[in-house]
Amino acid sequence: MPRGGAGSEERPDPLDPDQQDRVRAVLALAGVPPAELQDGVQQVRLRLLERAAKGQDPPRDVSAWSAVVASNLAMDWHRSRSRQERLGERLASLRQDQAGAEDTRVLSLTVAEGLDELADAQRQVVVLRFYADLPVARIADELGIPEGTVKSRLHKAVRVLRTRLHEQEVV
Repeated sequence: MPRGGAGSEERPDPLDPDQQDRVRAVLALAGVPPAELQDGVQQVRLRLLERAAKGQDPPRDVSAWSAVVASNLAMDWHRSRSRQERLGERLASLRQDQAGAEDTRVLSLTVAEGLDELADAQRQVVVLRFYADLPVARIADELGIPEGTVKSRLHKAVRVLRTRLHEQEVV
């Protein structure tokens, strides 16, 4: 049975393929397992459609907005899972990717463990700043927090990650 009745037109996908890839990447970097990435993309799409259904204006920058929503979804996912379960899934996915050099695997594992040890708010700003490549001002605007708070969280998170890399003698 076709969607909608007579005269209804099908809406275009609110997320273009590049935005979908970015959402998947943000979720993956934030520790969401590969099997759940598509669900995350669907959740972001649903939130965009809900905004439209409520008559709200579309976000100024859908790409940045979707990265922040994906980051928030990842935080929700982390809250619902035990830390040990997440680490086990990450280790399994790292073992599957045997193509890289041993040094790269050790660095990746150490960074992943370091991201797990960060507070949710710190992990969120690290992923948005260094992967999604959002400027501090945009992160602050999208999260509704002062720029100084974003900078403080980034500084503390980078310090923790740097210390971990040095302790593990990775760098």
